[in-house]
Amino acid sequence: MMTVLSCIGTKHDPLLFGVAALICILGSIITTQLYARGRRTISLQRMSWLFMAGIIGGSTIWTTHFVAMMSYEPTVRHAFAADLTLVSLVMAITATLLGMVVSTLTTKGPAIELGGLIIGLGIALMHFTGMAAYEVEGQKVWDLGMATASILLGATFGILMCNRIARPIWRFCRHGGTAALILAIVTMHFTAMTALTIVPDPTVAVSSSFVPDDFMAVLVSAITIIIISFGTAAYFIDMQTQRNTAERFRHLALHDAVTGLPNRSSLVDYIDSVITRDDEAGQFTLIKIGLSELKHVSERHGFSAADALLRTAAQRLRLALDSDAFLARGTADALVVCVSRHTKTEAQRLAHHLVKVLNETMMWDGTHLAMGAHAGLATLSRAPGRDSQQLLTEATMALDRAKEAGAGAVRVYDRAIDDLTRAHVEMTMALQTGIERNEFFLVYQAQNDVESRAVVGYEALVRWRHGERGLIPPSEFIPLAESTGFIHRLGDWVLKTAALEAAGWARPLSIAVNVAPAQLADIAFPLRVQQILNETGLDARRLELEITESGIIADQQKALAIIQQLKQLGVRIAMDDYGTGYSSLSMLQSFPFDKIKIDRSFVDAVAVSRPSAAIVRSTIILSHSLDIPVLAEGVETEEQMDFLRQEGCLCVQGYLFGKPQTAEQIAAVTGMAVSASAA
Repeated sequence: MMTVLSCIGTKHDPLLFGVAALICILGSIITTQLYARGRRTISLQRMSWLFMAGIIGGSTIWTTHFVAMMSYEPTVRHAFAADLTLVSLVMAITATLLGMVVSTLTTKGPAIELGGLIIGLGIALMHFTGMAAYEVEGQKVWDLGMATASILLGATFGILMCNRIARPIWRFCRHGGTAALILAIVTMHFTAMTALTIVPDPTVAVSSSFVPDDFMAVLVSAITIIIISFGTAAYFIDMQTQRNTAERFRHLALHDAVTGLPNRSSLVDYIDSVITRDDEAGQFTLIKIGLSELKHVSERHGFSAADALLRTAAQRLRLALDSDAFLARGTADALVVCVSRHTKTEAQRLAHHLVKVLNETMMWDGTHLAMGAHAGLATLSRAPGRDSQQLLTEATMALDRAKEAGAGAVRVYDRAIDDLTRAHVEMTMALQTGIERNEFFLVYQAQNDVESRAVVGYEALVRWRHGERGLIPPSEFIPLAESTGFIHRLGDWVLKTAALEAAGWARPLSIAVNVAPAQLADIAFPLRVQQILNETGLDARRLELEITESGIIADQQKALAIIQQLKQLGVRIAMDDYGTGYSSLSMLQSFPFDKIKIDRSFVDAVAVSRPSAAIVRSTIILSHSLDIPVLAEGVETEEQMDFLRQEGCLCVQGYLFGKPQTAEQIAAVTGMAVSASAA
């Protein structure tokens, strides 16, 4: 009985044995690579990779066995039966392919190891079928113990091969899978060969016509190496394709598709790298260039024209900049230039030059297109906590100021100016969420009869208690609400809250609510007023809407139509701040006002200013003539009260009768038992 080592060392031709070893190693490497590649794909692509891996793996197993057998040097005549030899090849390929397919049925579970077991048993089945095809002039005697051991070795390493590739625990596990396949082939083959003993027997006939072993070994090896080479080529072509695809995706992820410039992500990375170096602070400037005409071009000429404009802008900037400048697309309508080793003066000069270059019109489809370029600059400083986002924000704020100045303007970030802008933005955002946070509330200013001094109604005034800043004057947040369009929502909230609280008063006092010009210009405003009256249950005759001349003068016909609709609801209309605007007599004649409110600026000076006293006196006389009641605002002294009483004013409003109070504070006057609030 031969041992495994003696079988290898003394019974094989070294050259052919080396060829078998080379095929085994190369074939195992490419087989496991293709198998691993197949596991990372799906559907038809996976089956293609597994089919190729099965063909190469089966051929490698079979060729290693076949060439190793040919390198074996028995002392008797021998030959190979063609039919069984071919069958053994089919078995090797089939078992390898089947095992790989089974192992990829699931990503978890025993199917992975089952597939490895099939491959290992397939190696054994191929070997013993191949040995059955081995014709020798003698008797083949098998040692069952060693034969069983060879099968177990093949099965064990086959399982280990799939396990290491399918269940990696570190990045070198794939190489462990390759080693396991090599060991499955080698240990199974040579252990099984050790289990075989050939007993010479001249009576056993061997085919007289057979091809020499050396020729067959070279032919089979050449064919297998060609197969392995095709597989290797396919694998490396796929790897290169993957690299190219990954590189393309990386390029697309970091570059703008329209201009080909680095995108915002690349820009942030570049700025961060500059900040990390910290050697260019004070000489690194970010120039953000806005193209204000881009949206207009897109709307009028289409996206193709807008894309052409962007590409032209990018090309012009490339030609105008030095090679060390970094150019990127920052936002949809802005390009960003980063320059190093530039003083602030040099950076501003460069920005003016770039804007001038961009503002030259371009031709597109026979049409001259303008870019409307302007720029904002921000310079990197050594202040702690500086980052790319802050620098970009500063450049954006500077660009916003440049936009306000018009095309061709260049502005540099100024902390004092831009802090006001930032505060404005922050206040705008806080205004939007103030209602949800219950930061707004109402106070009520009493309106009193001049003779009896009794309360005849209240004016609802909105107040804002900011979570951090505390009480913010209406003079600050009302203009902001009007400029941002938030006045519609805030006005609706004030009207609904005032109506709901007034509806709960036991005394049917009137409630006055200011209406902003933007609200009065909204054709849906009367409908919202009606809905609020229906929801709150407030009698429309108790509601008085105060409007100003500025809310009428822009479009008098539209304003008149809306006021008439409000009057049809039963709501009363008062002209607020009379005397501060145009104060047209025709307006009083044309509009159905139920009350005129004289502005406090005139009432305050009636005792010391003859013009103010004359204006108040004439207004009262006019209102009596038109049969329209008058209310004077801002009454704070008894002297003012005496003047108004003598002139025939019937109602007043002012601090003489107390400052504005909350609904709870006026409960004793209104007879309200429980405070109500709007939803």
